[in-house]
Amino acid sequence: MKNNCPLNYTMQLIGTKWKPLVLFHLLEGALRSGVLKKKVPEISNKMFTQTVRELEKDGLISRKVFPVVPPKVEYKLTERGESLESLLRQLDKWGLEDIKSLNHTNFDAL
Repeated sequence: MKNNCPLNYTMQLIGTKWKPLVLFHLLEGALRSGVLKKKVPEISNKMFTQTVRELEKDGLISRKVFPVVPPKVEYKLTERGESLESLLRQLDKWGLEDIKSLNHTNFDAL
């Protein structure tokens, strides 16, 4: 790692548009890939696949493939991923409070 900034390091791991959302939804527990993708409806299939692969490569989530037809794939947070819970919940709380501080016209646009 060339940059010694801890925030830069963290942002490299979870700083894309989709990674925090995927991680946040996995705080509920293990989810099948189809269910997880439905929780982030704006994400394309390509971006979903890329995002979960990167999170798995970085050791934040694990992927379990069940030997059934049709294939069943389940994702869950690893211990390393679980360590992000307080950060993810704080981001969610901040978003909720910021939305509340906006007038309802702006909220509807989100």
